[in-house]
Amino acid sequence: MQIAFVTYPGMTALDAIGPYEILRTLPDAEVRFVWHETGPIATDSEVLLLGVTHTLAETPRPDIVVVPGSGTATATTARDEALLDWLRSVEKTATWTVSVCSGSVILGAAGLLNGKDATSHWRALDLLRPFGARPRPDERVVRVGHIVTAAGVSAGIDLGLFLTGEIAGREYAEAVQLSIEYDPQPPFDSGHTSKATTATKARAHKIMMRHGMFRPAELSAGTRLLWDASLDRLRQKGFQRHRARAGS
Repeated sequence: MQIAFVTYPGMTALDAIGPYEILRTLPDAEVRFVWHETGPIATDSEVLLLGVTHTLAETPRPDIVVVPGSGTATATTARDEALLDWLRSVEKTATWTVSVCSGSVILGAAGLLNGKDATSHWRALDLLRPFGARPRPDERVVRVGHIVTAAGVSAGIDLGLFLTGEIAGREYAEAVQLSIEYDPQPPFDSGHTSKATTATKARAHKIMMRHGMFRPAELSAGTRLLWDASLDRLRQKGFQRHRARAGS
């Protein structure tokens, strides 16, 4: 079973490493970290490096595709046409196509979430709408057929366990959960916007700003991404109206 983690510059490490620690235990798992070129890439901290083991071209038919998100590079990556073409191609044959955090925006940009329920990081949920997706802010893991989206960052662990249960069965997944001792008992209860105070949300925004999650270049790329998505939808509606008139 070949598992391809899309590994792009500026990605959030835990988005990939969380599900990786679980999915690598699947029987006959072959894990690949894929991008345009092999070699090290810097994650969004600009300190931690991850290694790309295979190119996208070398990985034409993975069984599972995992697309992580980023606080600094989602919009830029979602405009990478070579990546989007690869995602459209492999989705046709993959058993599972999944995302963590704002990776769902990249799936949306590839046209894979149109008309589907999906989730993402709470700061990225509204970015799903221009791609025809229906945001589900209160769900941690959302499955629609063979496409699964997970909420922000740490939800990748839940995604990994969900997939393991679907592939290898509940008993195996429970054993994996025990092996990584995943028994969340957080000292605070502010991990969802419905639980966080207004002051906590404001502090969270400041933290994200301080760590470069809203850089001018990425905001510009985000604006262009949404503009392109909105324009495509308008063109599609115009084409549909034209066909309807022609058929009447």
